[in-house]
Amino acid sequence: MAEEKEAFLSRWSRLKREPPVEERSEPETPAPVLPPALPPLESLTPESDFAGFMHPKVKDELRRLALKKLFNDPHFNVADPFEAYSGDWTGGEPITPELLATLNQARTVLFNEQEKKTEQEDKPAEGEAKQDEPGRQDT
Repeated sequence: MAEEKEAFLSRWSRLKREPPVEERSEPETPAPVLPPALPPLESLTPESDFAGFMHPKVKDELRRLALKKLFNDPHFNVADPFEAYSGDWTGGEPITPELLATLNQARTVLFNEQEKKTEQEDKPAEGEAKQDEPGRQDT
């Protein structure tokens, strides 16, 4: 490093005291480019050039109408087959009661009352003595 760097605060202070540097006058910008003559909306087809409608000087209403005309083409109205929510999944076969009985969530929510009834039926009455179960030790 041949030259030493000026400390940040001293440089900032020096630049603050100096009068502002006159900005160079830039050459005049050319006149704004107007969009080309736009075709009538009725004559637009999907193969038409829509670039003119995207110019910043075109009114938003006209741009939206042109885009609506473009996206009305059936080519753009095809649902994405890989989108999970694009299909109609309301059809199909209903779940059979046999299959529903095997689902854990259905057992705890839907069939809870039936299981309680079967458990009560399986329990011996209070007066009955329970038979010894093989393989278990008395505790």
